[in-house]
Amino acid sequence: MLTRKQHELLLFIHQRLKESGIPPSFDEMKEALGLASKSGIHRLITALEERGFLRRMPNRARALEVIKLPDSISQPQKRFQPSVIQGSLSEKPVQKPERQVVSPSALRGPIEVPVMGRIAAGVPIDAIQHATRAVTVPPDMLTSGEHYALDVHGDSMIEAGILDGDTVIIRSGQSATPGEIVVALVDDQEATLKRFRRKGASIALEAANPAYETKIYGSERVKVQGKLVGLIRKY
Repeated sequence: MLTRKQHELLLFIHQRLKESGIPPSFDEMKEALGLASKSGIHRLITALEERGFLRRMPNRARALEVIKLPDSISQPQKRFQPSVIQGSLSEKPVQKPERQVVSPSALRGPIEVPVMGRIAAGVPIDAIQHATRAVTVPPDMLTSGEHYALDVHGDSMIEAGILDGDTVIIRSGQSATPGEIVVALVDDQEATLKRFRRKGASIALEAANPAYETKIYGSERVKVQGKLVGLIRKY
C-alpha cells in the first residue's frame, strides 16, 4: 500500500517518462507534489524503490526506471527502457549528408542519422554545423519526420541524464511544449540544448544543473530547431 504522496510521485515520474523518455528533475518533482525541499523527494523515491516500484539506474545522473504501477492503475504497464544505446557506437563517414526523413514503412531495421555537429549543454556555442558522419539508431528511437544527431558539449543538462560526450537524437521541428528539451538557436548564431519554458511573452531556456542560470530571451530571439527524442552514450 502506497501513501498518497508516494502514489502521486510514482504517477508523475511515469507520465514524464511516457511523454519524453527522460525522468523529471528533483525540482520538478518537488513542485509537482508541493513539497518544501528535495529531501522529501529523496525519501519518497527511497520508499518506492524499497517497495519495488522504482529502480535507480547506476552510473547515470539521477536516472529512474518505473518497474511497476499500483494495482489501482488498470492500464497495462510496459517497463520503461530509456532511449540510450550503450556500448559501441556505429559510425561511418557520410558522402552526401542529408537529414534523415523517416516514414512508418521505413521503421523496420536500424536507421542511419547524420550527426550535424555539436550542441552546447552549457553556454551556447556556434550554430549547428554540416554533417560529417552518421550514427546508426534503432527504429523505435525515432518517430515519423526528419531527424538528426548532435554531440553534446557541456554539463548543464546532467540532472536530465544528458552528459558531456553523449550524442542526442533530435526530431526536427520549430515548435515545442513547455517542459520539453529542445535545440534552440539564439540570435541565429548560437545553438544550445535546454528545457523550453515560457515566461509571459518571453522564452526561458532552462538548464538541468543548479550551477547554470535560466536564460530568458525575447521570443523573436529564439528559434526552436527540434526536440530531444533519444540519446546515445559511449562507454
